Amino acid sequence: MGSSKRVTSSSQRTHRSIEDLRKRHRQELENLTLTTRPFKTLRLFILAIFEYFKQSIFYLFATGGWLLLFNTLLATLGILLVTIEGPHEKHVEEVSRYVRFGLWWIVLGVASSIGLGSGLHTFVLYLGPHIAFFTIKAMQCGRIDLKSAPYDTIQLKSGPSWLDKSCGEFGPPLFSSSQGSRVPISSILPQVQMEAILWGLGTALGELPPYFISRAASLSGGKFNAMEELDASSSKDNGVIATRLNQIKRWLLSHSQHMNFFTILVLASLRERVLLTKRERSY
Repeated sequence: MGSSKRVTSSSQRTHRSIEDLRKRHRQELENLTLTTRPFKTLRLFILAIFEYFKQSIFYLFATGGWLLLFNTLLATLGILLVTIEGPHEKHVEEVSRYVRFGLWWIVLGVASSIGLGSGLHTFVLYLGPHIAFFTIKAMQCGRIDLKSAPYDTIQLKSGPSWLDKSCGEFGPPLFSSSQGSRVPISSILPQVQMEAILWGLGTALGELPPYFISRAASLSGGKFNAMEELDASSSKDNGVIATRLNQIKRWLLSHSQHMNFFTILVLASLRERVLLTKRERSY
């Protein structure tokens, strides 16, 4: 009887110590920010990146050895094609232009999602003006074949070749009416849709890190205590509006695990709409 009591008390003390450790761990995580502990935050960030790359390399060697070998051979072939002179140089240059074009718009999309705390929105700075300039030029010239190639767009250190050309250099208008040139919007959209798709892909990629961070926290044993905070706030008398908002938050949190795609779609759409509205007002 005495031994069972000792075992019970020992297990209770162990449980309390584990709970205390978890509580201190949560407090340390809450206090670990770039403003309060910059050096420790950067050190842990670098260690986490290093550990992620190490695990990725081990995973590739363990499960994707042939894939890694294929990528290595492909990279070696690409280096040889770039360094060796020959008749293939013009094709390599053409491929490199397409690669730069794709990376440019994807990186702009990623920068638009991340923002780096500055509210940078590359749609307003790059994609929107590019679409507007192309539409205005197409309306002025009455034709849509303005680009010399699909990658003939605005980029970091160069602008599109068609922007400064006169309409006479493209030929007579292909779309015209009694009121002047009338280019259908359905004809303009295919000329700028690739840039928009790549930019949208970049924005989607820029939204992925928060979900990876949440997944890592879930796998490490951390618990999301939003429901507990809602219970604590709902116990207070905050009025009808606050109570109704807490009910909506509770519904979203309880259904987010069962309707992941649709919940994220709705919330991301609302967030993007709010950000666009704020940036339009600031401009």
